[in-house]
Amino acid sequence: MEPVAERRPRKDAARNREAVLAAADDLFAHCESPEAVTMADIAAAAGVGKATLFRGFGDRTGLIHALYEARLEPVRIAIEAGPPPLGPGTPPLQRVPALLDAVLCFKLDNRHLALALESAGSSDSPYRAAHYDRWHRTLQAVLEQIPGLTDNAFTAHALLAATRADLVEYLAGHEQVPRERLRAQLAAYTARLLGRSAARRC
Repeated sequence: MEPVAERRPRKDAARNREAVLAAADDLFAHCESPEAVTMADIAAAAGVGKATLFRGFGDRTGLIHALYEARLEPVRIAIEAGPPPLGPGTPPLQRVPALLDAVLCFKLDNRHLALALESAGSSDSPYRAAHYDRWHRTLQAVLEQIPGLTDNAFTAHALLAATRADLVEYLAGHEQVPRERLRAQLAAYTARLLGRSAARRC
């Protein structure tokens, strides 16, 4: 009977974790401001005690990060091993705008969650968050495959700045810029930046 007794807590923990992530996902998706979503709110919506949240995620930032990573997983898989336009076999001049479009679409689909995560980093800086470092390294590696480009680390930062969660929220929420227009504007900006950079080095 001992193995059964050992398996049950793990099964309960996994079920609680899924319930917490689902509840947090729903709360962030429908909140007016990400700061309004508290650990107490998430615990109540998930039907668990606050101690369960802190035991499973450490703190609010840890919970937000876990939820963000879970939502981002399909995009990460597509980038690392998927087909064009995101996958590694795509020509770099096509892959760069595809990567940025994927970041933008993800943040449009998860606006309040992205805002919550980017304001929960060290010193409230999105640039110190682990997910930002991963995006930056990926984008920089693709930029380095484009002949004639230099300063690729800075270029990757400049391009990712156009997808910051606070900017996306301002444009999509306050300015009411339609989704497809935002995507087209980002693609045009990327093409101009890459084209001008390459032209200067010819």
